[in-house]
Amino acid sequence: MYGTIMTMEPTLTLPTESTVLPSGRAMPLLGFGTWQLTGSEAVTATAAALDAGYRHLDTATVYDNEEQVGQALARSGVPRSEVFITTKVPPSRAGEEGATLGVSLERLGTDHVDLWLIHWTPEEDEPGAGIGIDLWSALINEREQGYATDIGVSNYSLEQIDQLVAATGVTPAVNQIEWSPLLFDAAVLAGHRERGIVLEGYSGLRGGTLEHPVIVAVAERLGRTPAQVIIRWHLQHGTVVIPKSSRAQRVRSNADVGGFELSAADLVALDALGGS
Repeated sequence: MYGTIMTMEPTLTLPTESTVLPSGRAMPLLGFGTWQLTGSEAVTATAAALDAGYRHLDTATVYDNEEQVGQALARSGVPRSEVFITTKVPPSRAGEEGATLGVSLERLGTDHVDLWLIHWTPEEDEPGAGIGIDLWSALINEREQGYATDIGVSNYSLEQIDQLVAATGVTPAVNQIEWSPLLFDAAVLAGHRERGIVLEGYSGLRGGTLEHPVIVAVAERLGRTPAQVIIRWHLQHGTVVIPKSSRAQRVRSNADVGGFELSAADLVALDALGGS
């Protein structure tokens, strides 16, 4: 009779980098994105992320998976205080911001979120809504009541952010935008830093980045995957990155980026892809 063969998951080296938001809350630079994950797949993928060591989860009202993300967190045994949770309110809920956040909190199983974002510039979805000053004012109110520790925006230009700040006196903590080596713009990154705003990138593993020959060449030389190189590139620029996958093995691989660094020459080569 053969004995049981035990297999061990390879040890991961997770990154430790984080950034401090205006509230003093630390936001891990590596997060787990949940866009397009729904139903049981959202539960299992989020559970895999928490098991791998992710402590930052990104969801949104329109993703229709807040309840599943909350279920995975509750079942994980990881204390709520150790997990940074982001959700977002769509401009279509203008006038119903408080109720929308209340539903999000109920679905997530928490009494607050660490970061609440306007999901898109209002003018994209609501003609005549301008840049969403009233919407932003509602987020400020919910933050003051303690339901959101920090607040921010997504897909805003620096000019639109300046208008929000001029109207309300409150600067977004974070701006979540599409970001990758192929979209790198030094002026955009510098503009966020000058304003004290954290740049958070989404869809960094899309748009041909995983197949780009420069990225592939760096990955092969370092014995890493193209995804790991792209995630590491975000971290070394001090930007937040939220890779998503429904496959546990890939979820783990994407987190295993704490054991290597890109050289200065690598960063220059990757930055040069911006606009290419």
